[in-house]
Amino acid sequence: MAVSIAVANQKGGVGKTTTASNLAAALAFEGHRVLVIDCDPQANLTSAFGVARVMDATLADALMDRNTDLPRYRVNDARGRPVDVVPASPELARVEAALQTKLGRELRLREHVRGVDTSYDYILFDTPPSLGVLTLNALVAAEWVIIPTEARFFSLQGLQMLTESIEEVTFLNPRLRVLGIVLSKFDRRLREEKTVAEYLRERWGASVFESDIPTNSKILESGSTGASIFAAGGRDRGARRAVKAYQTLAAEVCARAA
Repeated sequence: MAVSIAVANQKGGVGKTTTASNLAAALAFEGHRVLVIDCDPQANLTSAFGVARVMDATLADALMDRNTDLPRYRVNDARGRPVDVVPASPELARVEAALQTKLGRELRLREHVRGVDTSYDYILFDTPPSLGVLTLNALVAAEWVIIPTEARFFSLQGLQMLTESIEEVTFLNPRLRVLGIVLSKFDRRLREEKTVAEYLRERWGASVFESDIPTNSKILESGSTGASIFAAGGRDRGARRAVKAYQTLAAEVCARAA
C-alpha cells in the first residue's frame, strides 16, 4: 500500500501547492511511484503540472459518482521522471456544495484511493485553505499530514487551527498523524522569520522538519510554467539550490514515513 500524505494548512498562501508538487517531483526523481491529487477548486497544482491543457475529466467527476474511476494523467518532466496527477477544476467548488447533503461525504475520496493505492509508493493530496468537505476528504483518505507554514507570526494561527482540526478528524480516521511541519519560503535574512522559526522548533519540537524550503524565485517561476523545479534545474544556481532543498525534504519524509 502507498504512503498517503495530505499537504494541508487552513491558511492560504503558505506554500501548500508548491510543497505538494515539488515534493512529488523529488520523490519521483528518487524512483518512487507517485500520485498527486488536486483537491483545490483553484486547481493550482493541476496548472503546475501542465495537466489543464490535456484533461477531459477531473476529481469532481469521481467525487460525484462513486462508479467513476479517478482520472489520472501521467506527466514526465525534462528528466523523464513520471508523476501521475488527478486534476482539479473550478467545478470542485460546486461539487463541494452538492456533497453537503450526501451520506458519507467525507469518505468518497478514500473509497477511490483504495482502488489505486497498490499502484503507488506515495500518494499526495493538495488541499484548499479551509476545513471544508474537500479538505476533510483528503484528511480522511490520508495516513499522514504535512503542514507547510511561513515563518511569520500571523501564520501561527493557521498552524494551531489545523492541529486542532486534525484531532477532530481522527474520529473518522484514527490512523491520521502529523508527519511534520515544514518551513516554506523561509528567508533567514529576516529577523522575524528567524525568531518565528526558533519559536516553532521550541513549541512543536521534533514535529518540525529539519529541512526547510528557502525563498527562491525559481520555485515560483517553475510552477507558473507547468513544470517542477526539477525540470527547471540544470545550470541555474537558484534552481539547483531549490532542487537540493526538496531532495533533502523528500529524504526526511521517506525516513519519517517508513
